[in-house]
Order: sequence, then C-alpha cells, then structure tokens
Amino acid sequence: MQPFTQHIGIVLPLQRANIDTDAIIPKQFLKRIARTGFGQFLFYDWRFDETGSTKPDFILNRAPYDRATVLLAGPNFGCGSSREHAPWSLQDFGFQVIIASSFADIFYNNCFKNGILPIVLPLTVTEQLIQAATNEPGFTLDIDLPAQEVRTMSGDIFHFDLDPYRKMCLTQGLDDIAITLLHANEIASYEKTAPFATPIN
Repeated sequence: MQPFTQHIGIVLPLQRANIDTDAIIPKQFLKRIARTGFGQFLFYDWRFDETGSTKPDFILNRAPYDRATVLLAGPNFGCGSSREHAPWSLQDFGFQVIIASSFADIFYNNCFKNGILPIVLPLTVTEQLIQAATNEPGFTLDIDLPAQEVRTMSGDIFHFDLDPYRKMCLTQGLDDIAITLLHANEIASYEKTAPFATPIN
C-alpha cells in the first residue's frame, strides 16, 4: 500500500444517496482473481448501455470528470453487500479519496484496508461541495491527511475526524499484513519456542 499524506485532485460529484456496492461494481464482474482490472467496470450500469456503448449523459463519461480522483457522494455510500471489489474498482479507476456525509460500515473499513481515504463531512458541507463541483467542471480539492483538512482552492477549510490508528496506517502505507510483518521477529521467536512451551501429549 502506498503511503497517503496529501492529495490534490479533480472532484466527481454524485449527488445520490444510498449508492450500493452493486452499483459501484455489478456482481457479474466479481469473477476476476486479481485485485486489479476492476476500474473498467466501475459504475458499469450507469456508464454503459446494454450494447456496451458509453452513455454520454453520465458525468463520469465527460471530461474533465473522467480524470477525477476525489469522489463526492450522498449519504450512506457503499451500502449493500460487503464485496471488497467495490473499493478495488474505485481505486483501480483512480479514486484516492471519497467524501460523503455517511458510509456503510463494511465499505468504510474496506477503504482503509486498500489505501483509500474515506472522509465524513456534514451533509450541508458535502452538498455545498457537490454543487460547486457540478457548477465548475474541474473543481479541485486539496486533502491534507496529517492536518485532517479538506481545502478548496478558494480558501475554504473543512476539518474531518479520523481514528488515530487508521490515520497512522494510511500515512505509513500499512495494511493488515504489513502491520503483522512489523512483528516478524517476535513471531519467529514465538514459533521457535512455542512447541517447547506447549508440548503435544
């Protein structure tokens, strides 16, 4: 996982509540073995018609939103099934930050495990930012994780709360496996002594 400290990126505004994981990555695309390659299927039913042609009226199919790396959405983002493919597809497409007034718990946790920063801001703030990004294609946000701030180019600053442990993992680029490997010496020592400490009868 890459360390995350600061990110400046174009915003994709999706003013929809209850965007579920099946909308993010439909179930028919969950058969891939690798964790990569899911970005092409992100929001598939919204981006493409029944023939596989792109829908020009969907915002993600229009420049400059097709280069967005910050997603602004309505409340309860990531609800539905617990598929980890949802953050995989978002990350593979290029999104590094997701901002909403609330998230489904499992999706929220999966974001941290995959190096995506999910930010909770008040609904009034997210609606304000969504409106700005809708009115101004190319609207950009500056996300400073150490300071826990979301900043607009015009100077507005919005503070967000974050669990210190999750913040540490993101800033150092540590997932669950990497954290375990920090204790590799202790694990090896335990494995050497455990058979003698608890002999098998």
